[in-house]
Amino acid sequence: MTGPGPAISQPSPNFGGRRDGLRPELVVLHYTAMPDAQAALARLCAPEHEVSAHYLIARDGRLFRLVEEDQRAWHAGTGNWRGRGDVNSRSIGVELDNCGNSPFAEPQMARLEVLLCDILARWQIQPEGVIAHSDFAPTRKTDPGPRFDWQRLSLQGLAVWPAPGTPASAPDEAAFLKAARAFGYPVEDGFAAVLAAFRARFRPWARGSLDESDMAAIEDLARRFAVDRAARRA
Repeated sequence: MTGPGPAISQPSPNFGGRRDGLRPELVVLHYTAMPDAQAALARLCAPEHEVSAHYLIARDGRLFRLVEEDQRAWHAGTGNWRGRGDVNSRSIGVELDNCGNSPFAEPQMARLEVLLCDILARWQIQPEGVIAHSDFAPTRKTDPGPRFDWQRLSLQGLAVWPAPGTPASAPDEAAFLKAARAFGYPVEDGFAAVLAAFRARFRPWARGSLDESDMAAIEDLARRFAVDRAARRA
């Protein structure tokens, strides 16, 4: 893959050191929910807002570097993934210039693919480590939202997707939450919030009550990408 040019340096003052010797093991994808990239840059670089990300990708594919990858950007907020908090210290944050209800532009997606290839290789992050903001904070966040093309990333080994044709279990909220926890979701946020976050990413067309397709998808993801309790406590 080749990108449309080097990253543009736009340093943000909103960062600190990674805590407790932690290193990036996740990449968190966001949308800016702002009018354009310049408005997003202004907010992400303003000290008074105390928010940032490592990268911002504009709709036209321009890539802005705001915080160095070895530093802790302030993009994640509270929440946990795979039973562990302080997602800021364990992740690299990528903001995508998007209002939240529009398709993501082709130049932007192409640039994201190049960036993810580099980050995953540089930090030895597995595809299951590329997650949505809403995945680990389902009661607070909805980004990057149902218009984001996760399946496209998965076809290039840059994210994960449920395997087609997985046998379906009968809908069962407790079983769904058990599998969701094994995959990584913070199930203490409750069934409704976790189902909404799961569907936004993996079944954005789904509506209504928990169904067999939800069960098949989450159980497949849990089987393939579960982390045991000991690893989550490490």
